[in-house]
Amino acid sequence: MTENERTIAVDETGSPGPRHPSGVTTLGSVAARSAATRRPADPSAAAAVTLEHVSVSFGRQVAVRDVTLELPARQVTALVGPSGCGKTTLLRAINRLHDHTGGRVDGSIRIGDLDVYAPRTPPELVRGRIGMVFQRPNPFPTMSIYDNVVAGLRFNGIRRKSLLKDAAESALRHAALWDIVKDQLHAPAVRLSGGQQQRLCIARALAVYPEILLMDEPCSALDPIATAKIEDLITALSPDVTIVLVTHNMFQAARVADRAAVFLLGDDRVGELVETGPTAEVFTSPFDPRTTAYVEGRVG
Repeated sequence: MTENERTIAVDETGSPGPRHPSGVTTLGSVAARSAATRRPADPSAAAAVTLEHVSVSFGRQVAVRDVTLELPARQVTALVGPSGCGKTTLLRAINRLHDHTGGRVDGSIRIGDLDVYAPRTPPELVRGRIGMVFQRPNPFPTMSIYDNVVAGLRFNGIRRKSLLKDAAESALRHAALWDIVKDQLHAPAVRLSGGQQQRLCIARALAVYPEILLMDEPCSALDPIATAKIEDLITALSPDVTIVLVTHNMFQAARVADRAAVFLLGDDRVGELVETGPTAEVFTSPFDPRTTAYVEGRVG
């Protein structure tokens, strides 16, 4: 085991994972094994999202500053770091969710060639290309399973029943939920378990065929079995959708992410991007000593 590999007996999903000869699981070994079993990431993949010198502030308080980062298309990028270092704030900036919360976004964010914050770019155009999954499952409580899935399509003006039906089935299949709910599509969505509700929210996001899926700690409220299913789903979706995942669980990032971006607090308590690169490299041989300290559990 290298000096900068953090060790732990069991990870946060309850899965022991691969073990070091000393009898403990290493973060680096999880990342290396996952990289070997996943579809190889294309190192030359174009950026689906490009951030240049992005800072987000609320009044006089700067939450995260000067982030320059490319998110490759059809890969999973995990934003990792301790609480309060700006990961979720940055994620929400990509989808213009700070527009009505008093947040100010400086710098440049582009989705392909689309300038997200250009004066002539309507927020609806941005959000039409992005799906969002939040920490806790948030199905529309008064709607059925089916109506939840097609809500975005109906909002976009699609009314043809055959199109809605096909889209709902496709999205539920992609979310690994179809076989469970196909005979109860018109039952209330709130009757599903917590893990099933989260997969329903993922299906709702997928139904509008987004280019990018933003996931803000989607497993934080789930048990280990439900967490494993969501992680399998992320891996299955990544060849078709660009996924940006915020997580505090570095083992989760090691299992599912092609790339990792490490955020930490600066001396003035403002979030900063410290390091980014292939997940296995970031977790086993980081360039920045601050990343090493975080991976080893000495900070954060």
